[in-house]
Amino acid sequence: MNIPSLLKLSVTIERWPIAGSFAISRGPKTEAVVVVAKLQDGGHAGRGECVPYARYGETPEGVAAAIEAMRPALGGGLTREGLQRAMPAGAARNALDCAFWDLQAKETGKPAHELAGLAPPRPLVTAFTISLGTPEEMAQAAQKASGRALLKIKLGKAGDAARIAAVRKAAPLAELIADANEGWLPGNLAENLAACAAAGVTLVEQPLPSDGDEALARIKRPIPVCADESVHDRGSLSGLKGKYDAVNIKLDKTGGLTEALLMAGEANRLGFSIMAGCMVATSLSMAPAMLLAQAARVVDLDGPLLLSRDRPNGLKYEGSGVFPSDPELWG
Repeated sequence: MNIPSLLKLSVTIERWPIAGSFAISRGPKTEAVVVVAKLQDGGHAGRGECVPYARYGETPEGVAAAIEAMRPALGGGLTREGLQRAMPAGAARNALDCAFWDLQAKETGKPAHELAGLAPPRPLVTAFTISLGTPEEMAQAAQKASGRALLKIKLGKAGDAARIAAVRKAAPLAELIADANEGWLPGNLAENLAACAAAGVTLVEQPLPSDGDEALARIKRPIPVCADESVHDRGSLSGLKGKYDAVNIKLDKTGGLTEALLMAGEANRLGFSIMAGCMVATSLSMAPAMLLAQAARVVDLDGPLLLSRDRPNGLKYEGSGVFPSDPELWG
């Protein structure tokens, strides 16, 4: 894609209230803070949204500054392909990469899936997240969501066996996946995996810290284990063999849709199944991830459902389904 020298960049930090509170093993939060990059060329504009993640040393201000630092290169003709070499993987590159895709779609009149050489996206079943809490609190939340096909259960604290058992009792028909967010230890790994298996959990995300997950290679895993914090882009895949069965691909980790699609192909080649994940964010973050999710075994794109409100022209959620984006939103 040839970008003219008059390409304009704008960057904004936005705060979106969460409905209630969203809690994982690292603690709760009450708002989603996103950074939006907008690339404009005459009458066309493309947007991309990212979520800075403190776990990786990112801050909204730092990510916005990293995007701003690309202004001279963008004005000088930087392309989406060149962006992959000019910035490291992470939230800042994700916002710009997705803005490039959206801009190209607007300029050419071709949807992003066509530009990527993909089939038209179809509606998908997405997980719905149950925040970490007491077994009673989580059971109550699971009961309210028990009609959904797929629930993602946040774990990662002492007493997880009771939590997952309570959730299963409250939602007997839903498929359950669990996410410990690095909250387990080698000493309780087998016990917690067994409790999840007993509850019929079909996948467990990131049970151990990313810098201490060697124990996963030394035990028999009763259910598939998915890497999240241990995997970022293609370069991190080879070190996961023998420890993980699946990888959670998130655009904020890969640095955008461009790398995410390439990473999915490499993950498949290496024998990993794919989960398409997200941070808590608006539909502008989910829209490009919907293209990646078409080839995923598990889809977790419920970010907007956890907010008090979504942005205009947001994705349509109906029951357990999420539908592809309207071009007015993205792509």
